[in-house]
Amino acid sequence: MTTSGRRQVKSLQKLLKLLDADIRAKNLHAAKLALRGQWWDMLRPEQSDPIFLVGCSRSGTTVTYETLIASGAFLNLGYEIPQFWNSLYGPLNNGWESEAAGAQDAKPEHRDSALRYFYQRLGAGVVLDKTCINTLRVPYLYKLFPNARFVFIHRDGRDNISSMIDGWRQGRTDGAFGLDQFFGPSPEPVSINSGEFKEWHFFLPPGWRDYNHANLEDVCAYQWLTANGMALEASTCIPPEQWIQIRYEDILDRPVDLFSEVFGRLGVTFDKQLEAHCASLDRRPTSIVSGPPQREKWRERHPDEIERILPDIAPMMRKLEYEVSN
Repeated sequence: MTTSGRRQVKSLQKLLKLLDADIRAKNLHAAKLALRGQWWDMLRPEQSDPIFLVGCSRSGTTVTYETLIASGAFLNLGYEIPQFWNSLYGPLNNGWESEAAGAQDAKPEHRDSALRYFYQRLGAGVVLDKTCINTLRVPYLYKLFPNARFVFIHRDGRDNISSMIDGWRQGRTDGAFGLDQFFGPSPEPVSINSGEFKEWHFFLPPGWRDYNHANLEDVCAYQWLTANGMALEASTCIPPEQWIQIRYEDILDRPVDLFSEVFGRLGVTFDKQLEAHCASLDRRPTSIVSGPPQREKWRERHPDEIERILPDIAPMMRKLEYEVSN
């Protein structure tokens, strides 16, 4: 084929791409983002500090998020954005320390970047962000957003860790929880559970290198302990009116009363439609790993592993006001 012929083929291919509906939609979306970004850069429209829903992976953050956005009161992306938060401060720019961040890591430009990110995609209003790694970043977020409100959900460690074990092994309905897809290969050899896992899943806690060759139940217990420990420690520095702490088990036992309280503290009217939504939570299929929620599922799924790590998690269980017994 001549040079002229190749140019004609390339021109035709470009034309066909322009005619493709999906490509046109993507280009239009990109143009809208760029335009909104320029608008933000020029005018800095006023934007409220976000609401952050935090909790250890597999602790009930998804059902809580879906219930809060059902009110229609909050702007939301509908998905987690760990890649964005890690782009501000994370393993690829902190020497693979972890996915945690403290107040000392917060920079004014991080606030601007976050507000710009939300405004580009959602416009002006109160944003509800649910990103589980932010459980490790509460002091950082509070430094950036001193008027932010935090909703922290926790779950009985035995069931939470059991569900994390399932998540490590089974992934989820729409993909895996492995971190290599976001960060690339680990700089340190990972051989968790005698080589069953060559990468970390869910999130990378401080001190992760010490668990690169541990049993899976020990790794999941460490993740649970770290996430809840960091959240509880951070809560002591957050004004009480900006911190809402809830139990996953209350979603199963008293969903209407629980969310009536939560919405009230967030300044949202708990109307009949929301009440009906919450009343049906115990019948909604919320799990993306191992079936519908239930108490003490660990006894069916991983009784031996949970029994073994129970002494390690018992002190934190008591801090979270769970009874510790076999």
